[in-house]
Amino acid sequence: MTEPILRVEGVKKYFPVSGGVFLRRRGWVYAVDDVSFDLFPGETLGVVGESGCGKTTLGRCIAGLYPLTSGDVLFQGESLAGLNGRGMKKMRLNLQVIFQDPFESLNARHTVGEILEEKYLIHGRSQGRRESRELLGRVGLSPGAVTKFPHEFSGGQRQRIGIARAISLNPRLIICDEPVSALDVSVQSQILNLLLELQQEMGLTYLFISHDLSVVRHVADRILVMYLGRMVETAPTDVLYTGAAHPYTRALLSAIPLPDPLAKKSRTVLKGEVPSPSNPPRGCRFHTRCPMAE
Repeated sequence: MTEPILRVEGVKKYFPVSGGVFLRRRGWVYAVDDVSFDLFPGETLGVVGESGCGKTTLGRCIAGLYPLTSGDVLFQGESLAGLNGRGMKKMRLNLQVIFQDPFESLNARHTVGEILEEKYLIHGRSQGRRESRELLGRVGLSPGAVTKFPHEFSGGQRQRIGIARAISLNPRLIICDEPVSALDVSVQSQILNLLLELQQEMGLTYLFISHDLSVVRHVADRILVMYLGRMVETAPTDVLYTGAAHPYTRALLSAIPLPDPLAKKSRTVLKGEVPSPSNPPRGCRFHTRCPMAE
């Protein structure tokens, strides 16, 4: 069997909660709590769940943007937990991120050409404006866009720029953090098809984070479901959509809208509110809303 390109082992990320006159620590927010999985070369793993379940935090921990509270992340067999600045810089040649909001992640004071050339300069490569024009062509934008600023583009075009920046160094793994959630439905399909084309062309591996299960079904080979910082279920996409085992996963699937307005569908409505991640329930964290709990 092929060795995994990414191995996540018991990753935990807790954020301190401070208060009072002296801002003393009063507790923790358990954003990610003991998550483990493997990701294999050329595969797309979808990570889904409600807002606040820890999906984005998990992605940022894997990318090295957040230090781990405990656990380990192995990328191509090398631990990322203890890397210094030079080691992380070398690692980022093969691990890149596409962020949710391209307008926030692109420097508004730089032209598109400067944004794309920045990575080459950081890593000591001689590529320049010509390579930037080629990158824009690969993601469906005019090469003349190198002289324009991010605010001159639509949301879908800005996301294409973000994709061009992510693939500029020919990485092996890209973490896609809700890359289409802020886009119109018609633009979403274009961006998703672009990601699939680049995956086939470059042999990319994706960790695809999203709250939209219909989107994840279109791109993912396997799906990992998270609830309140923990992994509740993981399975191949076809298996999960036809025979989900966990009641939380079944509730998420029942909420997917059908394109036929006359079609009837039974929906599982979860009662109660999502518990606070700073004071999660004991045992199974879903039991306070689970229709099967006794």
